[in-house]
Amino acid sequence: MIGKIAKRFIMCLLLVGALFTTYEAITGVPITTVIKYMPFLNSTGHPLMNERLLPSFLKPLRAEAASNDKERLTIEEAFDWSRYPSKNVLATGYTAGYESTGKNPNHPGYGITYSGVKVKRDLYSTIAADLTIFPIGTILFIPGYGYGVVADKGGAIKGNHLDLYFETVSDVYNIWGKKELNVYVVKSGDGRLTEDELTMLNEKKSMQVFRQQVK
Repeated sequence: MIGKIAKRFIMCLLLVGALFTTYEAITGVPITTVIKYMPFLNSTGHPLMNERLLPSFLKPLRAEAASNDKERLTIEEAFDWSRYPSKNVLATGYTAGYESTGKNPNHPGYGITYSGVKVKRDLYSTIAADLTIFPIGTILFIPGYGYGVVADKGGAIKGNHLDLYFETVSDVYNIWGKKELNVYVVKSGDGRLTEDELTMLNEKKSMQVFRQQVK
């Protein structure tokens, strides 16, 4: 009895696969587009969203559809930020240069943050904050900027004030300037941050589709 049910199930899967292939060949509409609008594959509330329960021939299609969706979305659009606690802050920009830090490139501490890691503008960038509010290692999502990891502090950075790292003075003024906005606390820091940890964040495979959005 069980053998017959299993055989019928496999036959049904093969039939669905053949129908998908035929549909794409006739209409020219990619199956990934169809999958995007199929509730049993796309709805987060349905048990078949569990990858272990998806038929094997559908898994690559589901993964491709998810990847394509991310490529079309900004980071702001791709995630539900309402899940995270938010805080209203004043965000300014800074560089590693003399105009922001008083250090020149020949200074031994040039480009080195309070945490000891080098400044970085990447998928996860180094930012400065009041460490009594946002400890070292805290990960924030800052709309219009991206992820910021608290790695530094500053004499003028007090209260709900963030300083976001940019590579040039031109970027500070032309891309950012000064903004008051809500930021989202993705992870609270424990007071420490290493280069290896920062590198691991920036090399997360699932985030690479957003790399071209970093300015």
